[in-house]
Amino acid sequence: MRVELKAFALLVLFMVSGVQVMTQDLTEEQRKVLEQQQETHEFQAETGRLMDILINSLYTQKEIFLRELISNAADALDKIRFLSVKNPEILGSNTELAIRIEINTEEKTVSVTDSGIGMTKNDLISNLGTIAKSGTTQFIEAIKGGNVNLIGQFGVGFYSCFLAGQKVSVASKNSDDEQYIWESQAAHSFAVSKDPRGDTLGRGTQVTIHLKQDAVEFAEESTIKELIKKYSEFINFPIYLKVTREVTKQVEDDTEQPPADEPTTDDDEVKVKDDEDDDADTKKKATKTIKEKVSEWVQVNENKAIWLRPKEEISDDDYQKFYKALSKNSGEDPFNWVHFKAEGEVEFTSLIYIPKRAPSDMFDNYYGKQTTNLKLYVRRVLISEEFEDILPRYLSFVRGVIDSDELPLNVNRETLQQLKMLKVISRKIVKKILELFQDAASVDEDDEEDDTEEGEEDDSMAETTPEEQQRLKDEKKKKKVDDYNEFWKEYGKNIKLGVIEDSSNRQKLAELTRWYSSKNATDLTSFDDYIERAKPGQDSIYYLAGENKEQLMASPIIQGLLKKGYEVLLLDDPVDEFTFQHLNEYKQKKLVNVGKGDFKQPEDNDEQRKRQKALKKVFQPLTDWWRKLLSETVDSVIISQRLVEDPIIVVSSESGYSANMERISKAQAYSSKGGNAQQFGKKIVEINPNHQAIQELLQRVKDDPDQETEEMARVLYEAALVNSGILEFYLGYSIPNPEKFATRFYKLFNSALGIDRDAPIKDFEVEIEQEPETEATVDDDGTKWEKVNTDDAQWETVNDDKRDDL
Repeated sequence: MRVELKAFALLVLFMVSGVQVMTQDLTEEQRKVLEQQQETHEFQAETGRLMDILINSLYTQKEIFLRELISNAADALDKIRFLSVKNPEILGSNTELAIRIEINTEEKTVSVTDSGIGMTKNDLISNLGTIAKSGTTQFIEAIKGGNVNLIGQFGVGFYSCFLAGQKVSVASKNSDDEQYIWESQAAHSFAVSKDPRGDTLGRGTQVTIHLKQDAVEFAEESTIKELIKKYSEFINFPIYLKVTREVTKQVEDDTEQPPADEPTTDDDEVKVKDDEDDDADTKKKATKTIKEKVSEWVQVNENKAIWLRPKEEISDDDYQKFYKALSKNSGEDPFNWVHFKAEGEVEFTSLIYIPKRAPSDMFDNYYGKQTTNLKLYVRRVLISEEFEDILPRYLSFVRGVIDSDELPLNVNRETLQQLKMLKVISRKIVKKILELFQDAASVDEDDEEDDTEEGEEDDSMAETTPEEQQRLKDEKKKKKVDDYNEFWKEYGKNIKLGVIEDSSNRQKLAELTRWYSSKNATDLTSFDDYIERAKPGQDSIYYLAGENKEQLMASPIIQGLLKKGYEVLLLDDPVDEFTFQHLNEYKQKKLVNVGKGDFKQPEDNDEQRKRQKALKKVFQPLTDWWRKLLSETVDSVIISQRLVEDPIIVVSSESGYSANMERISKAQAYSSKGGNAQQFGKKIVEINPNHQAIQELLQRVKDDPDQETEEMARVLYEAALVNSGILEFYLGYSIPNPEKFATRFYKLFNSALGIDRDAPIKDFEVEIEQEPETEATVDDDGTKWEKVNTDDAQWETVNDDKRDDL
């Protein structure tokens, strides 16, 4: 019984469509007959209140009425086609299953006609006169509550006609009854009567809308054609639009032409004409060119819903053509695509495209209201193309379609009712998109040999030498790398933002990232390639962020690491450092910012630690004096382990802003003017004990520093700020090459101190004190106890760093 009721509900939904086009209007005589025979009926719902809901609540756009009528027409055609499978005779002589739309610009009407199953008189009364079977109050409460699913109840979709129409006429012919006309002006009643014109439809329904004054734009061919392409382009039945065009033609000119002057002849000349010339003259008629308006039916929905076809039957050319139709871009093929059918909690089919080029306005309003380029179809009918939650915003460039037969919609077919189902769809689509990216980024041997499975390629490979085969593989690998690098150039920022925003897919996205490196500042590299090249025992991935690669490569901060053979990733995009901060680690390798003051040089052995301790003691007068001099902005002055050529660098504390982050923050429109030490954190100054300028400053401090010494110390610090990229904003203009400026400045500084401009950097000789022998005991729990002061017999739990301090 439930199945029969469902079938009947579908039948009711399909009724509002029509058949072949009814071109003749009612004559005055037919109109009088119609009015005499009309039966007036009251609506079973309070239509006045219903219209208020329709106009102000259910539908957001008037144009929806055309989508609803076409959808109902397609449903009616589906119904008659289904019945014709068992009973082919039900189609009769009218075997065409199509939808035809006609516009009357003078009368301001739009007619939608189909050759569907049609409606009987009783159907017209019951289906078009009833809006839900509950009372009005219950219906209104259900709508306001947002928990009602009325799709399948015919009247609701049909009544969207009154958004644009002041009057609606429905002529319908069912095989079991005569042709009837239903009319209403959305008041409290409607009229039904036998059609005085007789059977003009043959079978089906024609809905004619008399447009309101504020909806006359729907009486234009271009508007209707655009709406059909937008909402109903992939309907399974042809949709024809009657268009008018102007043609030129040749016709006989009936106007009398003045006789031409006869040529004069000499007396001796005889004018001779043959019979053939006489015949030709009599047949020759004057013609003229006129312009004439002709009407013709043009199919609007020529594109097919290829996503519903099996993948095996679709060629690459078909996919590319469909992409161009979908994106309205006929000049460029997509970068790649994925076509799949999802099953389980929600069943849907999807065809996803990755455009080759990123939209120019992709980041104009990135954190504002986001809509994707995915279109949701339900049984080939466009329901929505303005999703906010179906994809994360970093994938907003993805284009494609989603089609499902079982998505629950609300009454206006514009909104998905169950957010849970939307999340399931989103999760599956994101997974497929990331798999597509991973396939494009990988260069595994298995991927390289995929195409060799076909016999023809196997034969061609067999004919080549092993060297030639390797060359072809290398070329193919290089092409794939180049293609992905082009993809990264277009969408790399999106992937980085995905690492920041999408915690559930962070590691997958990290595998897709590409970075420049001190190993090769011109070619991109991945985290996996970095790890493969890392030194034995290296448990960290080193990086430094800045304005551009050239400045980073010349930065004194990485001099020590490069000298020891370590590789450093160069982050030159403003979003890069944010990305690394959210990622934190990759495959158990910690991401370490070498621009922070807490960075420790790798390979610190006992000898290096002892030397560092001795240097700290020797230069303590200078570091203490300098820290006190710059106490407003500097937290500490320490002996550097990473400087090689430069005398000084400025780095941030562990919790403070790095130089790059401070530069970005100050560039923001709403940042505080000037900033302060509390906002960005105090700096850490590192000095190079091997540089003669630092050694000279140490000597001057020991000899009682004067005003000149203080000024030199401040200027040297400010030069280091410029070199780090911080001070350029204070000066008003940025220095194009701060590292070159710093080099020139340090040479002049040497001269000012009486040192050779190009004085070589030599290791500072320092006496390393020998530590006294220690007695150590180890408890059962592994705690190590060492005697660190033989005179006071002081015992304390220590680690290696604290032992040095003690």
